[in-house]
Parts: sequence; structure tokens; C-alpha cells
Amino acid sequence: MTTAKPKPTAAPARAARSDGDATRSAILDVAGQVFAQRGYADATSKEICARAGVNMASVNYHFGSRGGLYQAVLVEAHNHLLRLEEMQALAAGPAAPRDKLRAIVGRIVEHVTGPRAHWGSRVVVRELLSPSEHAPVLVQQAIAPKARILIGIVSQIVGLPPTHPAMQRSLFFTVAPCLAMLLAPAELRTQVLPGLGGDPAQLADDLLRYALAGMDALAAQYRA
Repeated sequence: MTTAKPKPTAAPARAARSDGDATRSAILDVAGQVFAQRGYADATSKEICARAGVNMASVNYHFGSRGGLYQAVLVEAHNHLLRLEEMQALAAGPAAPRDKLRAIVGRIVEHVTGPRAHWGSRVVVRELLSPSEHAPVLVQQAIAPKARILIGIVSQIVGLPPTHPAMQRSLFFTVAPCLAMLLAPAELRTQVLPGLGGDPAQLADDLLRYALAGMDALAAQYRA
């Protein structure tokens, strides 16, 4: 009588994938810290590998190259400010468009005005102030998908198609103050405009009042 051989389980494969994901995350986090400290031009693969405890083969396996690693860092850095999945869930939810915009603006303001201990904010600031050759990846993979969601929400508020030029301008006028707060030196908030350093929720409310007033004015003009 022949004894049937036991079928191999999938556990080792799952464990391998889990280990691979952990390694990728560790490299990404360390690389984010190094790029935030030194910028893309001055950060070296050698330092990243040494601090992450991996070799260059691991970097190439997970990211393809140093440039591919930096692109992944850029996207993750922007996701730290606001994740696409969160925006998609919010946009698909039952809340009113104005409440959706309030939630998103509030989240952005909270991040750009809070302590910048996480490397994500510093990486984004560096890239905005001195764009690298990889800036198009940040725009295409992180900024553009989120902008489309926001334009859709603004379109619902104003009552014009998302393709209308006024919708794109409305989005820019709403987000531009957040970018200014992200790029502004700390001294601007502490010495020149201390009101910007107050309660993030109150700051977001004030910003949204200005933005919604402008949208209401646009709606009255273009839909008259």
C-alpha cells in the first residue's frame, strides 16, 4: 500500500512575501530619512544600505534602482500628507460635498502646520523647492489622482462640470494656502503671522470659509 505524500502548504510562500514586504518597508523608511536629511542629489545608496542593514541587491530587487527607490519615497511622502485610499473612501461616502472638502482640507492643514518629525513632509518640501528629474512621478502617481478627486468634489459644490477651467482654478485657490504653509519657514508662523500657529481645526475652518465663499461666487457667476 502506497502512502500518500502530504501536500505542501502555502505558509512558507506567505512567510517569504511577508519578509519581503518588511524588508521593502524598512528600506523605504530609511531611504526617506536619508533623502529628507540630504536631498536626492547628496543621498547615497551606500548610506541607505548601511543604515537599513541591506545590500544594494535588495534595493535593486525591490525598487529597480536608486532612482526607483527615490520615486517610491516621493509617493509615500505625499501619501503621508493624505492617502489616496482615504480620499477615495471619503469621496464615495454619503457625506455632503462641503463636508467632504472640510474633512480633506482639515487633514491637510493638520499635517502642514504640525510638527514635521516625519520625513515625508521634509521630502515633499525639498522636491517642491528643488524639483528633481523624478518630479513627474510625484505629479502623476500621487498628486494627479488626488487632484481629480478634489476637483470632483468642488464640481459638486459649484455645480459645474469637472472639466470646466473654473473648477481647476478653484482647486488651486483652495490648496495653494496649504502649500504656502508647508513651504513657509517656522519663523513666519511664530514671528510674523502667529495666527497661523493656532488651532489647526480653526485654521482649516477659516480657510474653508474663504474657499467656499469663492466657490459660491463662481456658481452665481457661471450659472446665472
